[in-house]
Amino acid sequence: MLLLASALKLIAELALLALLGRWLLAAWLRRLAPQALESNLFLWLLDTLCRPFVTAAGWLAPRWVLREHWPLLAFCLLLGLWLAATWLKLQACLEVGMDQCR
Repeated sequence: MLLLASALKLIAELALLALLGRWLLAAWLRRLAPQALESNLFLWLLDTLCRPFVTAAGWLAPRWVLREHWPLLAFCLLLGLWLAATWLKLQACLEVGMDQCR
């Protein structure tokens, strides 16, 4: 159970940071060099990391949610997953003892 909670927490953390990094980098590039959005390698990498989670959020979203809002929905769902995994990990650590959780 502890391994599952740690794995879910790690996946959620990586996806959350990739989404946040993509938003910040895209906003920064739009402000400084709008023509560089299509050719930025790091933005493409972050987009590639986020795409499965954004697509999954689109599958879960009702039809009236716009496609442009799917990344925000993915962020909210991943944040909920991260909170649930943190709670699960905390509960598992309290059961087995804090010394064995490290």
